[in-house]
Amino acid sequence: MIPEEIQQRLRQHGITDLDEVALRQALERYTPTYTLIRLADWPARRWKCRYRLLLSENMYDAQSVPEAYARGILALIDRAQQASS
Repeated sequence: MIPEEIQQRLRQHGITDLDEVALRQALERYTPTYTLIRLADWPARRWKCRYRLLLSENMYDAQSVPEAYARGILALIDRAQQASS
């Protein structure tokens, strides 16, 4: 469900449990609030994604809930690393 490239990036950061609940809990450790939207059929076809994760001013599109959480986690990790540089 999660693309291999994203799985590898998560493993590099010590996240090895890739089921939906574990990824949701990991996301909640990085951010207090987020919004996950399941798209209706017509926008899903138009944007070629089933879910959209909103984190502050950013959106992350995904085909599954675990993928959406994973994309959000990686974005937050990247943002934290850039801020510390």
